[in-house]
Amino acid sequence: MTPSDIKTLPGIKSEALHARRQNAVPQGPYHVTPLYIQSAKGAVVVDVDGNEFIDFAGGIGMQNVGHCHPKIVKAVQESAAASIHSCFHVMPYESYIELAEKLNEKTPGDFKKKTMFANSGAEAVENAVKIARKATGRSAVVSFERGYHGRTLMTMSLTSKVNPYKHGFGPFAPETYKLPYPYYYRAPQNMTQEEVDAQILNQFEQFIVGEVAVDNIAAIILEPIQGEGGFVVPSADFVQGIRRICDKYGIIMIADEIQTGFARTGKLFAMEHYEVAADITTLSKSIAAGMPLSAITGRADLMDVPGSGQLGGTFAGSPVACAAGLAVLEVIEEENLIERAQKIGDRMRNAFHSWQQKYHVIGDVRGLGAMMALELVKDPITKEPAKEAAGQIVTECWNNGLIGLTAGLFGNVIRFLPPLVITDEQLDKGLGILEHAIVKATQ
Repeated sequence: MTPSDIKTLPGIKSEALHARRQNAVPQGPYHVTPLYIQSAKGAVVVDVDGNEFIDFAGGIGMQNVGHCHPKIVKAVQESAAASIHSCFHVMPYESYIELAEKLNEKTPGDFKKKTMFANSGAEAVENAVKIARKATGRSAVVSFERGYHGRTLMTMSLTSKVNPYKHGFGPFAPETYKLPYPYYYRAPQNMTQEEVDAQILNQFEQFIVGEVAVDNIAAIILEPIQGEGGFVVPSADFVQGIRRICDKYGIIMIADEIQTGFARTGKLFAMEHYEVAADITTLSKSIAAGMPLSAITGRADLMDVPGSGQLGGTFAGSPVACAAGLAVLEVIEEENLIERAQKIGDRMRNAFHSWQQKYHVIGDVRGLGAMMALELVKDPITKEPAKEAAGQIVTECWNNGLIGLTAGLFGNVIRFLPPLVITDEQLDKGLGILEHAIVKATQ
């Protein structure tokens, strides 16, 4: 695909739909492009005007097994034909139990686990916090700077980015606190990775003296790779250090694997990179290839503390979504998507590092597996964020057949979450469009 393959965008049908959207839908639900989808398959989406786009966004990490995978479609159709939803709280069903059994087996940790389902990532985090508070009898929850956990009151309170996620929505949930998180690219000059980790871990001791009593901290929640925060990757030493703090003080460790899970990083779950098992893991996005589903998987002794009726929801863990979730796990295994994620990541990383030598706007290249990002700067020495360039590049990309996303506290990071079923040809074409956009935006 080359820039000449794409017609003037947005097309007539997308423009007409956008006018209807402006009249019927509030502006709060944001979208990256004014392009309206008609269909999608694998790593390619087609808009209502017939234009094709390579997808490097994957529904913000929701389409790890690709759009409309035949196995997922079949599972959804068969489940819907049998029973759309009886509500697990009224008449339970096998697919819920079977998917819970598989997640209990596959999620990191050599302890007995149990799993419950919800509808979204934010719901998963909300329930993880409820469980941690109930199990410990404590109320405070610690998250990290640049962390993103959702848009509900509790998850918004745990989230770090003010605009657009928090501005004007206060007051926020009480007893939530934030600690620094490693950002090696922006560490003080001459500070080593080890020194950054040590400094942040040592700050916890000051935190429990000056901010909140340690015997009131129920949980610490972290993303093994910060998603909306800019794909910031910590070291294994840091994550293991957080695990030690939790063990020392009886704090529940919650791993937010909502964006990093299901083979995205070259492991089934990103925490495997650090050889650390969280007490509770929250999952969503690619768990069911686009069906609304999330999971909270954790130590059985913690998960069993809330009593009957204290957890759940009417639509939580629908049979159709659970059927999709079971099919997702089969596809990941049958198509070797964990290994594929590693190969995609290597291919992207090699291209990005070569570009970094040519285009000074690329300040940092980072990520794990097929979860990669470019941080753009106005000057490689001062590292001043280049937010405008990031926006221009993403716009130039979709104008020429590639869908991408920005991220980061300063909006200067371009993140990539292509479906893991993307072909080498599609990947290379997408990278070609991206390089073309970088050149054009930075001339």
